[in-house]
Amino acid sequence: MTSGNPFILFAFLLYLAGMLAIGLFFFRRTVNLPDYILGGRRLNSWVTAMSAQASDMSGWLLLGLPGYAYLVGLESVWIALGLAVGTYLNWRFVARPLRMKTEEANNSITIPDYLENRFGDSTRSLRIVSALFILVFFLIYTASGFVAGAKLFSTVFGLSYMTGLMIGMTVIISYTFLGGFMAVSWTDFFQALIMVIAIIIVPVLGIIKAGGIIPALETLASINTELTDAFTAVDGSSLSLISVVSLCAWGLGYFGQPHILARFMAIRTTAHIPRARKIAMIWVIFSLTFAVLVGMVGRILLGDSLVQGTSETVFMVMVESLVPSLLAGFLLAAILAAIMSTADSQLLVTSSAITEDFYRVFLRRKAGDRELVWVGRGTVIAVAIAACILAYNPESSVLKLVAYAWGGFGATFGPVIILSLYWRGITRLGALAGLITGGITVLVWKHLSGGIFELYEIVPGFVLSFAAIVAISLLETFQEN
Repeated sequence: MTSGNPFILFAFLLYLAGMLAIGLFFFRRTVNLPDYILGGRRLNSWVTAMSAQASDMSGWLLLGLPGYAYLVGLESVWIALGLAVGTYLNWRFVARPLRMKTEEANNSITIPDYLENRFGDSTRSLRIVSALFILVFFLIYTASGFVAGAKLFSTVFGLSYMTGLMIGMTVIISYTFLGGFMAVSWTDFFQALIMVIAIIIVPVLGIIKAGGIIPALETLASINTELTDAFTAVDGSSLSLISVVSLCAWGLGYFGQPHILARFMAIRTTAHIPRARKIAMIWVIFSLTFAVLVGMVGRILLGDSLVQGTSETVFMVMVESLVPSLLAGFLLAAILAAIMSTADSQLLVTSSAITEDFYRVFLRRKAGDRELVWVGRGTVIAVAIAACILAYNPESSVLKLVAYAWGGFGATFGPVIILSLYWRGITRLGALAGLITGGITVLVWKHLSGGIFELYEIVPGFVLSFAAIVAISLLETFQEN
């Protein structure tokens, strides 16, 4: 692919113009902070479901996961399985009660706001700690999106990594700055449609080129028979229990992702949730299945050409070799859609944490709606610049950055969200202990290696956070009695 291809450039410009048009449309309809952060709780089933899943999957759906499947083959299905199960459980057991309880808790519009109101925390410690963890992990998460965008523009248009990074950041900032939550949600809706179409078309064309499913599997086995076995690593060794648990444990992350939980909080009524759950699950199953197929079919068609550090470009390289330029532009725009659909949500949630949970509460309690909206917009720019600095290294792995942030959110917020919805015995100190334990465990565990420390950090973080909440809450209740 070269920067001189007018069809690909046209497709990208058309797509970007559409996203900015949505931002401008909602610019005039955003009049207060609840509008900017949560869209006034006006989302319907389709937009809630599709935007939640698009913001969930991010650029790693078309870059990270296919790249991983390209390297390890069928072993990657364990990640897909964990994510599919986690998606269902989150929609089934968290969506409805969270929508109800955030409104009951003084109409809370952010997770820190909800935790403070849920536990009547006059010390503001829950708000501060949770907002700080949101800032830390979302900077890492947003950086992963910027890395993916830079790789996309660099590969497709032959630009330098830094130029691609600047372009991607500028576009994402633009419509998030303008339209807030409704712009983000509606752009994510359309982006989800583009993503699922693209992720299905590419491997299907690849299988046809390979001569069909059976010949494709035979070719894959001839490269390395272990690529067709979900229970063995590519070197022929059996997958360890730690490896399988770590891969499946991605599903634990869903319960604590603020950008996904925000969609549950913003749906118009709880009556919309069952339909939204069905839509979300259909999208997720198709997307994850075909993302794995992209990597495996890519290994069949491309051999070992991408093994040395470029495996995450497998989708882009396959598009170049399989489809004509005009369709290629549409399919490659799907990568940009995947990147933007998550990065915009992350920017908005981080902005809301700073604006609502720091600025309004501690600096300007009497700030008006117009002032808060503009502070939120300014914060979007500041957070994006910080994430851009983190994304400066062109050798950064999209999947590794996502895994780190995903694990951090899952362990920090997952247990406290679940228990706050279902256990009356949870106390303020218990919730605070869970937040700190989960977050610190992930930050420390990530930098350890060998033996048990090869376990994905979300597992010990989630377990220890859950245990800390229960232990401290019971101890506090016992002392009071």
